[in-house]
Amino acid sequence: MARMSVITPRSETAEAPHKAGFACFVGRPNAGKSTLTNALVGQKVAITSNRPQTTRHSVRGIVHRPEAQLILVDTPGLHKPRTLLGERLNDIVRATWAEVDVIGFCLPADQKLGPGDRFIAKELAGIKRTPKVAVVTKTDLVDSKTLAEQLIAIDQLSVELGFTWAEIVPVSAVADQQVGLLADLLVPLMPDSPPLYPEGDLTDEPELVMVAELIREAALEGVRDELPHSIAVVVEEMLPRTDRPADRPLVDIHANVYIERPSQKGIIIGPKGSRLKEVGTKSRKHIEALLGTPVFLDLHVKVAKDWQRDPKQLRKLGF
Repeated sequence: MARMSVITPRSETAEAPHKAGFACFVGRPNAGKSTLTNALVGQKVAITSNRPQTTRHSVRGIVHRPEAQLILVDTPGLHKPRTLLGERLNDIVRATWAEVDVIGFCLPADQKLGPGDRFIAKELAGIKRTPKVAVVTKTDLVDSKTLAEQLIAIDQLSVELGFTWAEIVPVSAVADQQVGLLADLLVPLMPDSPPLYPEGDLTDEPELVMVAELIREAALEGVRDELPHSIAVVVEEMLPRTDRPADRPLVDIHANVYIERPSQKGIIIGPKGSRLKEVGTKSRKHIEALLGTPVFLDLHVKVAKDWQRDPKQLRKLGF
């Protein structure tokens, strides 16, 4: 039976070598991977949404500790693909698994194990050398009996598939419960290594990509169910305005929000442009926090017909 880690973090000896390495979180769409990444890093580096399948890039969040550095790779949710975009997202997941030092499988505490979880667990069972940690997310949403049943079911799943969890860790990123413990348990699974990124770096994602993701996150809020998969954002230009005094900088950002059909344009723009204005206001606040400077944000909505199924359009939009 796998060890279930709930209370006591391991103590580190003063002379222990520094560790650094890569961990990736996998799981069904909407299993809490991005929220967990942000909680561990202590700042938003991955977009979150109550819509499934919002992550499209492997975002690296970097956790700095005196004795270790954890680089967290947040992948899209593995799923049965229905489009060319879906197939490419699954390719990203599998390529990431092959390169990391530990895999964290996120399983929500409030949902019983389903076919999607078993599909991922079977794939993980085929990866022999990489340690696998079961991370039971969203524990704030269940009582202790439901959580205990989920922990037993997750342990049983690995027995059925012929592998052993390195750890089983219940966490709540939203309530900040056992997030630090999860980091404590991931550190010993990393190789001995000096830091791989400078102190203070929280992600290696380019600013342009992060700005586009923040705009897309704002655009995802409150739109109809069919729209999240149809939204892509490309930042065409991001430049400091030249005629500003040094103590009052301003960055001009011009970005396009792409949808797949002309009929979706009105949903994103809203009555008299109200929806798009709201997207601009919300995303600008996060972008200014990211860049540390005031921003002028110019958004335009464009149609890229059926871009999820068109290889040429996917390339243009960065996939």
